[in-house]
Parts: sequence; structure tokens; C-alpha cells
Amino acid sequence: MHTKEDAYVRLARKTLETYVNENRMIEPPQDTDKELLQDRAGVFVTLYKDGKLRGCIGTIMPTEDNIAKEIIQNAISAGAYDPRFEAVRKEELPHLVYSVDVLGQAELVSSTKELDPARYGIIVSYGHKRGLLLPHLEGVDTVKDQIKIAVQKAGLLPHEPYKIERFEVVRHK
Repeated sequence: MHTKEDAYVRLARKTLETYVNENRMIEPPQDTDKELLQDRAGVFVTLYKDGKLRGCIGTIMPTEDNIAKEIIQNAISAGAYDPRFEAVRKEELPHLVYSVDVLGQAELVSSTKELDPARYGIIVSYGHKRGLLLPHLEGVDTVKDQIKIAVQKAGLLPHEPYKIERFEVVRHK
């Protein structure tokens, strides 16, 4: 069925399918890769249907004991609780394509010259307002576009100063 999926994507798919079909959260399977059980990181789970975004939720910093649990939480959130979309229905499950991004450590940048939307995601923040944009997104080709979208996501007003952090991701498809 989905034989080319790696362990990260398989776990996201199994999580959401179990949640939608059986209304329960799974535990990481016994055969889960060690790195998923030992490492901690922020993780975003993105769902696509017919080439279009169907849900995306994630964490900037780890909130769970390991990456596996982070994927489980965020797969359910992306499929059932992304406020931009209705919850995924059973009949949609076979049509979903999953992507799992494991975030690297964020680092403050002093200049937009240090950014590259193909390589780095960004976090813009001012006070408690924060907006994140993952790297290598279709239609986001310039640093200016990347910053503009992240500022909008943060809900920042035009006069509010903000700091920019960048991070790399390991994307699993």
C-alpha cells in the first residue's frame, strides 16, 4: 500500500487512521525505530489531499518524551483539530499524503541575508506573538514572501518589531 513511507510517515498514518477509525490514540509500536523513541524535537505533521494542504499542526520545541509521541500528538491534531479545516473523515484516509518535519534547533539571525526559504524555516516573534513557516514550501520562493507570511501568522501589527530565528528540518515523506 504505502511501501515507500519511512518510519516517521508510517507512524503518522497509523496514528491518524486509528484515531479516525477507532477514536483512540495509539502508543508507539514495539518495532518503532530507536531514534524515534530516544530523541526529542519539535515536529510538524502535514496532510495533503489531491495535492492541496489538508492539515498541518506541529510543535516548535518538544512537548513529549520522544519524537514518536510528538508525531502521534501532532498527527491527530493535524487531522482533527487544525482550525482551518474540518476533521478528516474515514473516506478521506486512503487519499491522504503525509509529511513529517523534524525541526532542528532554532537560531537567532542578525540579517535577512542569513535566510533561504528553500533551506531554512523561520520563526518571527514579538512578545507572546509567534509565527512559524516551514522551509521549502510551494509558492514561497523569496525571503520577503517567507517573512511576510510568518508575520501574518504571528498576528503582528505593522509597527511591531520582531526577531527572526531560522531552523532546518529533516523532512520525511
